[in-house]
Amino acid sequence: MTSRTRDTDPATAAALDYGLSQRALLAVSARTDDVTEMITRRLTALAHSGLTALDEPTVRVVVRQAVRDVRTAPPPPPADPPADPALANLRRAVDELAANTHAIGELMLEVAPAYLSDADAADVLALFCEEVGEPLEHGLAARRYAMSGDRRALHGIVL
Repeated sequence: MTSRTRDTDPATAAALDYGLSQRALLAVSARTDDVTEMITRRLTALAHSGLTALDEPTVRVVVRQAVRDVRTAPPPPPADPPADPALANLRRAVDELAANTHAIGELMLEVAPAYLSDADAADVLALFCEEVGEPLEHGLAARRYAMSGDRRALHGIVL
């Protein structure tokens, strides 16, 4: 009997085991484009970080983090713009700030790749943030946002 998440033979299934529960896979099954885009972005950042080879444990961590982040991301904002022009302008400004912060986060990931913990990344980013005039807390939050795509990473620090 094949499962709803894998239609492969047992040997192939073992090779694809990323330690994800069936519940996690089902939770993101409708958002595979989001998961794929996030994994691609993170693996690309790792490849550009100077890492010579992406070993299986690193890829496994990236996949699990992407699935977790997509599962926990809040639903997208409503497609209908608010009727109040002031509110629409405010939403546009917040979206622009988030987009700029994501770009800063991508830069932070080039300096401190995603496989580093926040503590290790802080050691690497401290001097860089000082040089570019960005508070370390903002740099770390932007890095977390670039890795996850979840604006909650910016709550209380940037937004």
